[in-house]
Amino acid sequence: MEIRVDRERCIGAGMCVLTAPDVFDQDAEDGRVLPPDSAFTEDPAVREAALVCPSGAITVSD
Repeated sequence: MEIRVDRERCIGAGMCVLTAPDVFDQDAEDGRVLPPDSAFTEDPAVREAALVCPSGAITVSD
């Protein structure tokens, strides 16, 4: 699956990091999500992270 992150929409809630810590991280300066090292993953937690993101900053496509 492909991951897209919109840092402009991100509000820094950190739900993505709590849900998929092996994929997502937060910027130490502003708290917003950092793009993952790879835009592609098979980690099933990524879908859940996209669903729980309160700002809709993460999208996943197959």
